[in-house]
Amino acid sequence: MAKSYELSQAAYERLHAEHAHLTTTWRIEIARKIEVAREMGDLSENGDYHAAKEEQGKTEARIGHLAALLENANIIEAGDGSAVQAGSIVTLTYEDDDEGDEERYLVGMIEEHHDDLDVISPTSPLGEALIGAEVGATVSFAAPSGVMKVTIQSIEG
Repeated sequence: MAKSYELSQAAYERLHAEHAHLTTTWRIEIARKIEVAREMGDLSENGDYHAAKEEQGKTEARIGHLAALLENANIIEAGDGSAVQAGSIVTLTYEDDDEGDEERYLVGMIEEHHDDLDVISPTSPLGEALIGAEVGATVSFAAPSGVMKVTIQSIEG
């Protein structure tokens, strides 16, 4: 059974548009780059050809990744902000932070990344501790340096 990926509608649409661009326009562009590089002569010492082939390989891998995400996407509804769920933006304070600085994170897949927020995977120790928690809750999670505690200051979506 394939793994399911939770995505917001906006992220799904953005990834779908990227996939469409890469499988159409980009493939034509890279084919042209490769053809122009081939016309330059000896392929064994042709840097343009090798660079274009490397770019093609990396982007074909991205196309495959996007296809798997889109095929197995589970579109999640935006929450009401009462509890943390995938797609929520949370503001946290760490228990041992003497300065009491607040940090904002997006709980979700890296593909959801936006607004220069760091992303916390819902399957990470912190992500698992946050899912379902409400504003004001203090949750504990295992970190490489030991057990840490954070308090949820706010939840968006």
